[in-house]
Amino acid sequence: MKNTKKDQVVSFTAACLKRLLSQSDGPRRAALAELRRGAGGAPGELPRLWGAWLLGMPEEMQGTSGTPSREEWAVYTAITLFAVHQQGHDPVAEPMNVSSDKEHHHSVGTAFAGLVKSEEDRERVNRRFNVTATSADIVELSHYLRAGVGLFRSQSLPLDYPRLAGDLYDYQFPDSVSRVRLRWGQDYCNTLDRNFPQKDSN
Repeated sequence: MKNTKKDQVVSFTAACLKRLLSQSDGPRRAALAELRRGAGGAPGELPRLWGAWLLGMPEEMQGTSGTPSREEWAVYTAITLFAVHQQGHDPVAEPMNVSSDKEHHHSVGTAFAGLVKSEEDRERVNRRFNVTATSADIVELSHYLRAGVGLFRSQSLPLDYPRLAGDLYDYQFPDSVSRVRLRWGQDYCNTLDRNFPQKDSN
């Protein structure tokens, strides 16, 4: 089966993270600190970050008109958000990038639901999640995700960053953005249902 552009985005993001985390402690800390500076911004704004997310990127994923491609937006946003998320956590003992499986979807929706610690939190988190999930475009979404990731970090709630990159790629297409929102919404509600099961009124 032929790889799609989304598959390329997911696999390339995973490779970038592996390369980043395979560095020794000092260089890794420095690289993460640099990447944090780019979170919430646009790809290409900080030339010193190019090597962390452009190195080895297939040409077909790169923009050719002086503006970032959809693939570049997805990879760059995911990598810089990860750098924010991992801050203050040991990448070996407490990784903030965790792979999803059939039972556990470490998505934006799951992480937002994890912020709800009591029924009193629900309305506040609902509002923040809804604003994020209904962002008008990738620029606005990266801004809201930057704030959300700060909250996830404080509660040690991980994300699947290669999967997030795939979602960010899909978010940029009118015919797939609704699917991304629905998946996040399903993960959000399913997680809330597990954490706060509805009592049987009978």
